[in-house]
Amino acid sequence: MQNLRPITIAVDALGGDNAPEVVCAGVRAFLQDANSQVNIILTGPAEVVNPLAAEFPKRIEAVATTEFIAMDEHPATAIKQKKDSSIVVACRLVEQGRADAFFSAGSTGACMAAATLIIGRIKGIARPAIVAVLPAPKKPVVLLDVGANADVKPDYLLQFAQMGRAYAMAALNVAQPRIGLLNVGSEKTKGSMFAQEIHTLLAENLEGFAGNAEGDDLFTGAFDCIVTDGFTGNIVLKTIEGTASSLLSQIKTALTSSLVAKMGALLVKGKFATVKETLSADKYGGAPLLGLKNIVMIGHGSSNAKAIANGIRASADAVRAELPALITQAVADKTANSKTPDTSKTPDTSKTSSANTTTSPQEQS
Repeated sequence: MQNLRPITIAVDALGGDNAPEVVCAGVRAFLQDANSQVNIILTGPAEVVNPLAAEFPKRIEAVATTEFIAMDEHPATAIKQKKDSSIVVACRLVEQGRADAFFSAGSTGACMAAATLIIGRIKGIARPAIVAVLPAPKKPVVLLDVGANADVKPDYLLQFAQMGRAYAMAALNVAQPRIGLLNVGSEKTKGSMFAQEIHTLLAENLEGFAGNAEGDDLFTGAFDCIVTDGFTGNIVLKTIEGTASSLLSQIKTALTSSLVAKMGALLVKGKFATVKETLSADKYGGAPLLGLKNIVMIGHGSSNAKAIANGIRASADAVRAELPALITQAVADKTANSKTPDTSKTPDTSKTSSANTTTSPQEQS
């Protein structure tokens, strides 16, 4: 790491339910623990960003903004009307080359709309997709899209699968990823006519396609990457995180219900902590928005300081891995021979989801 070039991450100080306090705490934690090759540009109100920059004058550049995009605002409208918002300004810093990546735990819809319009999509990519990494027992599983695109076309799913395959190879070091299409049955004739059409398209055009993946395949390790539309993926991720949270809560209650249970809990405390850490949102920090020219990492709205720090770290790791270049390479040959139009210069943000999504079962609100 010592000989690598410095990296700069643009961080939205107003992103998240508990911003700006938790964002500042996360940035502070990151800088106190991280390699000195990674620096921060912090966007937000002057009274927030300037004091923190004064604490780390060599590591943080403060860029004051005067506007804020709330979670419930229409994404496309907000970014057009609020050009001096922390999200828009941060994306502009990336587009100008002053920052290598953008991280925010704010409105996913606004982040996606701003990133698509300002940073821009990779040539040939019709729609960006948000990827999540599920902490399956045998091996992590890539799931996308988990909230960026509620309405999709078959060609979109093919590109999602191509990007997911590249991400699995880069982030999880899987040499030959097995790709599955989320469906209600394993047979190619299962599901809606739309699902069957996508199955045929993937089977004919996608290297590593291994057929349909059912819901209970998410954690079996049978697939390295599972692709679906953003509407379904968002529901799946929220269901997983809700179930995991409920089970952990019930286990904790059971282990503290009596003196005998508490004594037994001491014996499994370490194992329980390991499981909790594996399922925690804090471990991942953010979910990459694949298909853009530069790295955009989206954190969970309820992120704590640890999650913010890890989200910044994940952004730097994605820059180091040259993820956009890998995605470009993954779709270049396929795009040249496919019927998918190159719409990278005419983004449609009217249907952009405003749901917050991330990389872990606990990172979805």
